[in-house]
Amino acid sequence: MSCTVPHIYQSFYDQYVNVIFFSLCLVSCNGGNILVVPLDGSHWVNMKVILEELHSRGHNLTVIRASNSWYIPEESPLYTSISVEMDESMEDSVEVYLDEQEGASFWTFLKLTTHWMSTFSEVQEMWAEVFIKIVEDQKVLQSILDSKYELILTDPAIAVGLYLAKFLKLPVVLNVRWITSGEGHFALAPSPLSYIPVPGSGLTDKMNFIQRVKNFLFSSIDLFQQKFMVEPCYFAIREKYFEGKFDIISLLQEADIWLFRSDFVFDYPRPTMPNVVYIGGFQCKPAQPLPADLEEFVQSAGEDGVIIMTLGTLVNALPADLTDEVARVFAKLPQKVIWRHKGATPSTLGNNTLIVDWMPQKDLLGHTQIKLFVAHGGTNGVQEAIYHGVPVLGIPLFFDQYDNLLRLQDRGAAKILELSDLNADTFEQGIQEVLHTDSYRMNIQRMSRLHRDQPLAPMDQAVFWVEYVMRHKGAPHLRTEAYRMPWYSYYSLDVLLLMLTVLTALIVSTLGVFRFLCCRRRKKSKAKQN
Repeated sequence: MSCTVPHIYQSFYDQYVNVIFFSLCLVSCNGGNILVVPLDGSHWVNMKVILEELHSRGHNLTVIRASNSWYIPEESPLYTSISVEMDESMEDSVEVYLDEQEGASFWTFLKLTTHWMSTFSEVQEMWAEVFIKIVEDQKVLQSILDSKYELILTDPAIAVGLYLAKFLKLPVVLNVRWITSGEGHFALAPSPLSYIPVPGSGLTDKMNFIQRVKNFLFSSIDLFQQKFMVEPCYFAIREKYFEGKFDIISLLQEADIWLFRSDFVFDYPRPTMPNVVYIGGFQCKPAQPLPADLEEFVQSAGEDGVIIMTLGTLVNALPADLTDEVARVFAKLPQKVIWRHKGATPSTLGNNTLIVDWMPQKDLLGHTQIKLFVAHGGTNGVQEAIYHGVPVLGIPLFFDQYDNLLRLQDRGAAKILELSDLNADTFEQGIQEVLHTDSYRMNIQRMSRLHRDQPLAPMDQAVFWVEYVMRHKGAPHLRTEAYRMPWYSYYSLDVLLLMLTVLTALIVSTLGVFRFLCCRRRKKSKAKQN
């Protein structure tokens, strides 16, 4: 027997929940001053969504940005900005990375891992210089102090926001899934490697012995990166501007609230902490009408529908030979194709394919004509695919993309096609499989229903907890005290050592007593014999 709430009552219930929630939010929160330290690229895309909502609720925002930022404009109606000179960019590194993917060998993996570790180290060094420029520029620093900020909202993929918060003695809210070396949970919550896969390992939560060994080794890579590639970038800052011993991990653990861009419809179940608020899909909204010319193109597809393809904000185009192969496959399909591609127009481009510099991804994914999403597997795109229930053919390129797509593939909602295996045949086979196997669409739509079935929207939760920290000037009661403990105390090694010492002493003492008694008995026996 199933139970269905009549539509009219469901509507009243939704309105009731929203009224109660907003009443609670507005009880004691007036507009406050928030200092924002974001990361560029796709990370800024979702940070901006939160800023729009905070601005709409009357908060005053100041954003620290690089002077040569790709996406973060200096002038905005949402915020005022503090621009800091920064000379380098990651764009060249992205192009080098794509060109280096020659195959799936161990040496290719080692070369690419080393390449990204070096790149991230350089990025951290640049942002460490940003910290120094801010605190040593008396005009900028005084402006920050005069603004009387109530908290710092930062992306912990770079550590400068954490250091600024400690320097200014401000509460911290993290807009997070990724930290300076890996996924945020591993710095905050118990993370047994027996069933929690490390990002980059390509594993699920069901591992055999060999896979657990692999998971352990990948965890060691993250620890190595944090200890030897990231931490040294901030040594000079700690020596000059701070007292006491601490590291980036302890700063992360001191944060008041973690706005975590994930949920357990997408991720695997795992231990968590009281100050982690899951806001996966917070940027997702119902689709808006498409521009007239794009709507006309989409409707012209008829019953065959439309495929959309994008490889994210960092990648403008695939290498030329692969681009031609992809275009050749698209040209053979009965579907229409909308392809975000900013490189040279491929010679094999078909009449059914529309190439664009930018696409309204959210609105397209919510359109009934969209049959397939060919994507790189960035967090934003994956969550939007889940929200709108569109199956995915994934071509992961770097960062967390393979692991994101693996979570969809493990649930039967996506198929992964690695770049090293990409050619016309594998690409066409992948498209045909996902398009014409009903289970892909059924599984992603089931995930969509689960994701949407929440008492409060993820964005409402995010804003509530930001304002919560402002109202209460932090949330120390939600933080674990683990970060104050040395590592040997955290793992109870000192207790274990004491127990072993006591046990050893008891065993030695017992053996000593028995030896003494045995020796005494022998002496008595000899005395009697004599």
